Amino acid sequence: MTALKKVLRGFGLFLLLAVFLAAWIALPWQALIGIAVLFALWMAFTRSGRQAASVTRVGVGTLRQRLGASSVVVIGIAGVVGVLVALLAMAEGYRHTVSSSGSDDTAIVLRGGSSAELMSVVSRDAITAIERAPEVARDAEGRPLASAELVVSANVVRRDGEDGSVTLRGVGDMAWAVRPDLKLVDGRRFETGRRELVVGKGAQRQFVGLDPGKEVRLGSQVWTVVGVFESGDAMESEMWADAEVVSSTFNRGSSRASVFAKLTDAGAFNAFKATLAADPRLQVEADTTADYFASQSEALTKVLRIIGIVVGSIMAIGAVFGALNTMFATVASRAREIATLRAIGFRGMPVVVAVMLETMLLALLGGLLGGVLAWLVFNGYTASTLAGGVASLSFEFRVSPELLWQGLKWALAIGFVGGLFPALRAATLPVTDALRAM
Repeated sequence: MTALKKVLRGFGLFLLLAVFLAAWIALPWQALIGIAVLFALWMAFTRSGRQAASVTRVGVGTLRQRLGASSVVVIGIAGVVGVLVALLAMAEGYRHTVSSSGSDDTAIVLRGGSSAELMSVVSRDAITAIERAPEVARDAEGRPLASAELVVSANVVRRDGEDGSVTLRGVGDMAWAVRPDLKLVDGRRFETGRRELVVGKGAQRQFVGLDPGKEVRLGSQVWTVVGVFESGDAMESEMWADAEVVSSTFNRGSSRASVFAKLTDAGAFNAFKATLAADPRLQVEADTTADYFASQSEALTKVLRIIGIVVGSIMAIGAVFGALNTMFATVASRAREIATLRAIGFRGMPVVVAVMLETMLLALLGGLLGGVLAWLVFNGYTASTLAGGVASLSFEFRVSPELLWQGLKWALAIGFVGGLFPALRAATLPVTDALRAM
């Protein structure tokens, strides 16, 4: 019966810790700062708080004598935070790159039931009807700002020598007007009717032979690279060419994969969608490009975040055990000192707080170290993955302040758990036994 009670008590303590840590990780920074301010006031204006501050100063003052053991805690937690922030930065970089490709005042139209451009086919008659929708903006000459585009996957040699897949987008002149933020940074645009390519900076970094003036084989034909563009989004991982030439090379006929349409304003989307739905000739679905690209990034972003949290959690368990071993050894070496403090009137609570503050200070140092290393090594680091399950997408890791703050909260949570049990051990240490050992 006693053993069962111990098991139930341990299980209950585990659940309480799990709930506390989940709530801690979810707390916003404003709440955590408020807690820190209240804790500082407690230490400054209460007897127990002042006792805790005194014991903490003594413990922190002896850290130099325990530099090796303390370094184990700092380095272990730094490793956890560094890996966690790096993996989450990969997810954030991918999400930002894909979701930045859209806007609320631009719509994308696909065949009904299609989840991506590569799976969509829009007929020429449907394209004409879409372009005539009154919600589509016009240029100075009265032409609709709508771009019917063809998307195919082409094989190109990567920088590492392996075969890779890149998105080849067939477009017309209106594609540049629909995306005003897209800029040429080298060379010129392709000429209509010629096998010429304009490549994104991301694709140029990832694949060989995509510099202006170079020739590359796509399908059964040789193409010439004439320009490089940048857009700051997923388009930078693509190659652009004349839609008619792409269609004839890859036998796609007069149909296109999608239609990108610039709307008169962001509020016109619902009316545009209703206009398309009211036309019985059209079997299409429209969405804002902001929502479309956000949905394209959602699944992989979620997977990368889960991987980061799982890996971080596994490493955090190891860091907790490292902190436990270090702090238990610290409590054992300071047993007589702690017993003396309690004998002269110090309560158990200040001792608990002092030991936990010492552990969380080491955790804070580890969190800062891990966050700085992750930022220095991974922020802006270029990687690539599959976009839509077919073509490669180049993106940069983004170590944002929010991720650094999240890593710091993980570090403090590890310090809390790693210091809790040694602190309770110090507070419940028999005073007479410790003094008798002097």
